[in-house]
Amino acid sequence: MAKTQLGARVDQDVAELAKKRAADLGLSIGDYLARLVQDDASGLRARAVDAAARFLAEHQDVFDEAENAQQASHGVRAA
Repeated sequence: MAKTQLGARVDQDVAELAKKRAADLGLSIGDYLARLVQDDASGLRARAVDAAARFLAEHQDVFDEAENAQQASHGVRAA
């Protein structure tokens, strides 16, 4: 497939994050940005966020119990 060059201006911190993340994944900046666009356009990000929200909603009681146990243990003192 033929490639087209795009130009975009972003803040320096965003550029550095993109470079680091692309390197972490072993991708060029162009390939990393293409992957982000494809994921976004395919709805992958929205599906992942929805799945995370469902997981948290379904397991909220477990998180609440763990938080309550942690808070209770902070109040325990040795005699």
